[in-house]
Amino acid sequence: MLFELPKLDYAYNALEPHIDARTMEIHHTKHHAAYTDKLNNAIAGSDLEGQSIEEILSKVSSLPVVIRNNGGGFYNHNLFWKVMSPKGGGEPSGDLADAIEKDFGSFENFIEEFSNAAATRFGSGWAWLIKTDSGLQVTSTPNQDNPLMDVSETKGIPILGLDVWEHAYYLHYQNRRPDYISAFRNVINWDEVSKRFR
Repeated sequence: MLFELPKLDYAYNALEPHIDARTMEIHHTKHHAAYTDKLNNAIAGSDLEGQSIEEILSKVSSLPVVIRNNGGGFYNHNLFWKVMSPKGGGEPSGDLADAIEKDFGSFENFIEEFSNAAATRFGSGWAWLIKTDSGLQVTSTPNQDNPLMDVSETKGIPILGLDVWEHAYYLHYQNRRPDYISAFRNVINWDEVSKRFR
């Protein structure tokens, strides 16, 4: 059983003006598709075939780097598309809102910490909101690493992720990563994040 590039739940232009259609199309059909194909090629014929992506990532330190990079790229983008929506933005409610209040003091504090993690990630990588045994935490990872990996400094279950590779924003925002991070707030699908939190 091979991994498949997921279809998006919305059109490439649906997140405009915050994320432009051309970036979305290239990001999905070129970058995510390449991670998916390279992951499939790397595991073909091995005992990893048929394992879930989460199982593979949990032991990635013992696997070839091609699996770490492309397995991470496959998983991270699957999450990224889901935690965005044309009807996104605003603030979470219910249990997730309570947990953010408890662990960060306020929603504004959370946004500041998350935005800072995204802005200060040197080079390519991701900013995350993760669920851990001790509560919610913000962290970031380099390249296509994520907190499910056994190589990650901070481990947990990703419930929100922001791609800060230049391919995610450069056509529209050029070197203005903070503007892209700020725009991302307008498309966060808090219903999906809440579902992952639960």
